[in-house]
Amino acid sequence: MVPTRPIHPRHPVRPVAYPLTLPDIATWHGGPGAREALMQAALARSDEPAAAHVYTARFDAAALATAQHADRLQAQGAALPPLAGLPVSVKDLYDIAGRTTMAGSVLRAGRPAATADALAVRRLRAAGAAITGLTNMSEFAFSGVGINPHHGTPANPVGGAGGADSADHTVARIPGGSSSGCAVSVALGLAVAGLGSDTGGSIRVPAALCGIVGFKNTQSRTPLAGAFPLSPTLDTVCAMARTVADCLLLDGVLAGAPLAVPARGLVHGLKGARLALPQTLLLDALEPAVASAYARALTRLSAAGAELIELPLAELAEIAAINAPGGLSAIEAWATHAADMQSQRQRFDPRVAQRVALGAGISAQEHRTILQRRQDWIARMRSALVGFDAFLCPTVPIVAPPIAELLASDAAFFKANGLLLRNTFVVNFLDGCAFTLPCHAPGALPVGLMIAAPGGHDAVLSALALAAEAALR
Repeated sequence: MVPTRPIHPRHPVRPVAYPLTLPDIATWHGGPGAREALMQAALARSDEPAAAHVYTARFDAAALATAQHADRLQAQGAALPPLAGLPVSVKDLYDIAGRTTMAGSVLRAGRPAATADALAVRRLRAAGAAITGLTNMSEFAFSGVGINPHHGTPANPVGGAGGADSADHTVARIPGGSSSGCAVSVALGLAVAGLGSDTGGSIRVPAALCGIVGFKNTQSRTPLAGAFPLSPTLDTVCAMARTVADCLLLDGVLAGAPLAVPARGLVHGLKGARLALPQTLLLDALEPAVASAYARALTRLSAAGAELIELPLAELAEIAAINAPGGLSAIEAWATHAADMQSQRQRFDPRVAQRVALGAGISAQEHRTILQRRQDWIARMRSALVGFDAFLCPTVPIVAPPIAELLASDAAFFKANGLLLRNTFVVNFLDGCAFTLPCHAPGALPVGLMIAAPGGHDAVLSALALAAEAALR
């Protein structure tokens, strides 16, 4: 069993100034003892108030030992794996050998412990990653908000403790979900990357709201073995980091092989890229800050040589009807949780239970019909996007709302949850791939630009994301 420690103990190293800056994985080599020093700083930072509720379990001793081992290997002149000794956080729905996988809940306490690490975790360890701990999340990954009534809610680094001084940054804001602690760990500098998951936006929503980069790959690229399910049809193993290059490095580790990214993204940038701007659904109800950041992003991409073409893409308006009744996530979540919902529903997060209950009573035939309608829709979407390299939209149509507002009102919570997941879910339903890139002006609340494509286009999309990132910066 991996040794753990209390969540917020005193740590025997000096405090670290806020914010802590960690290196970009893809370009950092480090000098003698650099990995141990980096880990000591990250662990100390994890004890500070701004990091409250980020972790549900911490593996400080094991992480520090891994960093020290990597430093020794480097001193001996050994070739190092890509993540050697670097702090990486893991969402609390991945199996860790010897621990019960809690998935952000209290219901699973006392259930059998995992007998082996999840495949994704094994691949991270093989790449040298120092696993710092398990990160907080929406219960059973079933919310885009990131609030957790059992373990507390990590505050978005742009607000609350440790935030900037301007009026927009004086309140504690949601981190986004479901990979809430994962995003905050990266944004605060507690980890260079975070292993999360994405069923309807759970990587991209918190990455966008916290101002970092997230990559939702084509689902089949990364195995689900050892990940607690929400919707096996849609669940995707993926990660977030601070740059596109770092996300691609993590993707290669998790998939077992790197993408063959075309050189055009580095050599020619966005020149000649044809990018669709869908006019249905994805631009509805944009908050002014999001609309402004999106317009700013489009101006920069156009100046970098991209051809931006408005596209009706009316097929997007069909998703709600195709996904009825219940919705794939609710139907498949009910299949997992039916026994507990019937015997101890009161122990669920009430808002999660309300969503899981939408899947009750849906027949196997109805589920199969949704899957068939979805495949027809995917085929029509792929046809509509022929000739385009990718499509663009705001990752989410709103900036991060205050935590207190959503704690106080079910109506406010479910309205925000629907808006947060609306644009990102399109990609999951499409079985596609997508990046979210920060596109807000300096000092503004974070806004993400989503650049997406149908499934299997990960490599070309990655080249475009590298070029778009450079243009936006």
